[in-house]
Amino acid sequence: MAVPAAPISFGPVLADLESRGLRRRRRTVQRRKPESAEIEVDGQRCVDFCSNDYLGLAAHPEVIAAFIDAARIHGVGARASHLITGHQAEHEALEQELAAFTGRERVIVFSTGYMANLGLVRALVPRGAAVYGDALNHASLIDGGRLSGAALHRYPHGDAAALERALAEQESGAAVVLTDGVFSMDGDLAPLPALAASCKRQGAFLAVDDAHGLGVLGATGRGVLEHFRLTELEVPALVGTFGKALGTFGAFVAGSAELIDTLVQRARTYMYTTALPPAVAAATRAALAVSVAEPWRRERVLALTRRFRQLARAAGIPLGASETPIQPILLGGADDAVRTSNALLERGFFVTAIRPPTVPAGTSRLRLTLSTVHRDIDVENLVASLAEALAPA
Repeated sequence: MAVPAAPISFGPVLADLESRGLRRRRRTVQRRKPESAEIEVDGQRCVDFCSNDYLGLAAHPEVIAAFIDAARIHGVGARASHLITGHQAEHEALEQELAAFTGRERVIVFSTGYMANLGLVRALVPRGAAVYGDALNHASLIDGGRLSGAALHRYPHGDAAALERALAEQESGAAVVLTDGVFSMDGDLAPLPALAASCKRQGAFLAVDDAHGLGVLGATGRGVLEHFRLTELEVPALVGTFGKALGTFGAFVAGSAELIDTLVQRARTYMYTTALPPAVAAATRAALAVSVAEPWRRERVLALTRRFRQLARAAGIPLGASETPIQPILLGGADDAVRTSNALLERGFFVTAIRPPTVPAGTSRLRLTLSTVHRDIDVENLVASLAEALAPA
């Protein structure tokens, strides 16, 4: 007689996470004023310094109007995948406008950024290839590499020389290099000119996820590739998301017509999921147009970033090397990060504590983000509260 399998017990797992200060709890957030940074967190009023809505477009009147108008015409869902009846006129128009915005031949829209990276890597990597990724890449790039079935190698963060050595030592097969453009937990930039040069010398294919750079960096907001003046010749595949600077939801991959058609044929996360709601695509088109027409939004958030760093340095607050709206305050221990985050919430500021496994052990931090919707007084008061919360007892 077969012995019944032991039931799965989740209690010890949760208890272990709790003991190490790593157990996460969701908070219920309510916006008090759609176009401001004022929110309620579990009923407590505060200023949001966690949002990735860098340009304040999530509640822009034109974006909202585009969403409502499209929902009245198309409904609230796409009803099917892109390869059945889900690919609708709004998706097609968005892809064409994004292709023009990024300077690429074609674009393919995915339902989420995570799905875009998984779909790209799995479809891109041939049998026998090797994948190389920055040690601090976003989880979606790491998981894409793992799920591709290729040998996965992680090079030290931002170390183009180490990458080139690893590529040079590869004995056979294709090589694909994956990196964030702006690292989401540190706010620093990948050394893309050096990475692109290494890939060119070693014959590797470079793909960049610029989720946190598009709309913010570059002379016209085209992102980290514009910032470094790199083209499709140096970076054949570009990934971007809509849930950051554009304030909506979804993602895309931009590249050559051949690359995009390959993704249409082979990206499982595109083929086997319901398409993005057409109303979201319409709202994203409006957000893209506003981001181009109102460059002051980009200028404003970067000016606020500089102001925050100036005040924080004067107050003795430890800062990372980031010059982007992502500003990490490294604290080390998970308990320290949670304690400081709670102290800030008591003072009226919501700044999330980031702990392992999102960041490496010993690098727990506060990750605060700046947005166009913040006021100068919000930034000044935040710095004063940070100084108080970090002061020795």
